[in-house]
Amino acid sequence: MKSKWMLKCTSSNVKALAQEIGVNETIINVLINRGIKTSRDIKKFVDASLKDLYNPFFMIDMDKGVDIIKEAIDMKRKIAIYGDYDADGVTSTVILYKALKRLGGNFIYHIPDREAEGYGMNLERIRHLKEDGVEIILSCDNGISAIDQIAYAKELGMKVVVTDHHELTFKEEDGERNYILPSADAVINPKRLDCTYPFKLLCGAGIAFKFVQALYSVFNIPENEVLEFLEYAAIGTICDVVDLVDENRIIAKNGLRLIRDTKNMGLNAIIKETSINKDTINSYHIGFIIGPCINATGRLETAKLSVELLLTEDEEVAKGLAIKLHKLNMERQEMTIKSVEEIESIIENSSLKNDKVLVVYKENVHESIAGIAAGRLREKYNLPTIILTKGKDMPKGSGRSIEDYNMFEELLKCKELLDKFGGHPMAAGLSLKEENIEFLRRKLNENCLLTKEDLIRKISIDRRMKLSEVCVSLIKELNILEPFGKGNASPVFAEKNVDIYKINFIGKDKNTLKFSLKIDGSYNKIDALCFGKGDEFKEYIKQYFGDDYLDIIDNPKNLKMDFIFYPSLNDYNGCITPQLRIVDYRISGK
Repeated sequence: MKSKWMLKCTSSNVKALAQEIGVNETIINVLINRGIKTSRDIKKFVDASLKDLYNPFFMIDMDKGVDIIKEAIDMKRKIAIYGDYDADGVTSTVILYKALKRLGGNFIYHIPDREAEGYGMNLERIRHLKEDGVEIILSCDNGISAIDQIAYAKELGMKVVVTDHHELTFKEEDGERNYILPSADAVINPKRLDCTYPFKLLCGAGIAFKFVQALYSVFNIPENEVLEFLEYAAIGTICDVVDLVDENRIIAKNGLRLIRDTKNMGLNAIIKETSINKDTINSYHIGFIIGPCINATGRLETAKLSVELLLTEDEEVAKGLAIKLHKLNMERQEMTIKSVEEIESIIENSSLKNDKVLVVYKENVHESIAGIAAGRLREKYNLPTIILTKGKDMPKGSGRSIEDYNMFEELLKCKELLDKFGGHPMAAGLSLKEENIEFLRRKLNENCLLTKEDLIRKISIDRRMKLSEVCVSLIKELNILEPFGKGNASPVFAEKNVDIYKINFIGKDKNTLKFSLKIDGSYNKIDALCFGKGDEFKEYIKQYFGDDYLDIIDNPKNLKMDFIFYPSLNDYNGCITPQLRIVDYRISGK
């Protein structure tokens, strides 16, 4: 478990701010570490008030887009909502669908098939929409890069309104990037260089929500009706892994409150099917349980199943769809585990294990899980990882990166080897001819400037915390920092020289560590869990104690360790006690 521990500096005005705002000093400490330092900003973060949502008309072309859709609704012209097959695209589609239905629009929706059509707008699909009488295309979570497709729609006499959040397309000439906008009638995307909207990091569902907020205002629909859509926007926001700060935090936090009391039959059905406690649902349940169920449909069947789940008003239909989504996700999980194990074997039994950038081609990996597999292997090796699979026309795949490696920029240096690619610093999608795969691997590694230091996993610690400080009231107060995710990670704390009372291996495969730790050297104890690290821990202890390592594990009373942890609550038969979730560990002094 090789990682570098970095303790963040403590600000001198923590105590004064804590007294002024009326919260625990630890809360202030964490927020200052996140760059939230003033009394005003701290209050805004903690409150996450709907009053702090920005005016949607601050977004360039919002007025144009709203006027086009209002006129279409008034004139009963046929609109096609053009969505996407991931959780963000699904929830964006649902938001627009429910809004247009409420306003009496004449509309249909389309979610592209991942394998047959691929991401975004498809020329053949646009032709079919025209033949079906569609006059206006309203995109969500896509469209900003559909230069040729939107030009074709315009040639057919259609109007196009783009709502999207992805990066703009550009052409590079003489080292300069010339950004290109599609020829749509309205292009609503805060990442536009000429857009002065105060917050640039909304996801597709967030922008769909802002569009409906503006649309409802011109129809004089009460504001409380648009706020009902926050539950769908929250799912898209959390699942699309955008930074949970500013407006995203407001959407996610308030949306989670609505989900806990949701009347949506599909949401209730999937919550019940996955055995989630609705009263305590948080960002983890959305991001790692509900979101993957929604995504599984787009990966293995059709994302229309997920849209229908969130739209249905029939309890039996909702139940059936929830069962199907859950089964598809379990199938996807099994496929992922098998693929990751096979790819891991390829890496360990070849020269690939010496690379700083992993590029692995495995034909039989389902293309929909290439990104998940890349993410898992990135976590294991802490290396930028690209997984490629056969694809329909040529090999295609996904990459996941580490903080010190801008994958998009590095792929840009290899663009002559690629058929298509896109992405951002931490992730990318690409396709290329099979004969170019080895050239790509070599060039990425030859260009790679990552040092040994860069490849060491780094963990930032919010503050040192004595185990005696960990209590139910502190843990409950830390919940005001929720929802956690990208841009607002769970705070982590650390303590040194902790006396170990007992070590157990629990769970179905006995691979979860359960420590019993002495609290500040006293007779009092606190439990600490470390999931999926049992085998790794045995190897770690063996490195230091050799063949006697099992005796140390069985009788660890002279063993002192350092821990990085997050405090949580254990609710067992109604008895609530504090416990620790272990993030990392090491033997004291090592």
